[in-house]
Amino acid sequence: MKRYAQTLNLKDDPQIITRYVDYHRAVWPEVERGLKAAGIERMLIWRLGRRLFMVIETADGFDPARDWPRYLEMDPRIREWQSLMESFQEPVSDAKPGEWWAEMEPVYTLGD
Repeated sequence: MKRYAQTLNLKDDPQIITRYVDYHRAVWPEVERGLKAAGIERMLIWRLGRRLFMVIETADGFDPARDWPRYLEMDPRIREWQSLMESFQEPVSDAKPGEWWAEMEPVYTLGD
């Protein structure tokens, strides 16, 4: 299993934050099927204020450069979802140029 940790911000608007959370209470089935088909075994997203933190656990063969684009092409509803979610989001100030969800570096692990 591979594990990725990423972060980004929601736009600084309480209505946008509420809508984002509401959408994630009922994620579209095409999105969940696509994530699993792309090799994502588990995805967790936490929120503090407008900051999001996501952990993704994947199959060993998962390659983000190959599998994220493949995921986006699986179903038009996935692209629609992605576009909608991006309308609520913005990169963090520490993101690399062109990076949306900024990769976080592991600092400490207990028991892995």
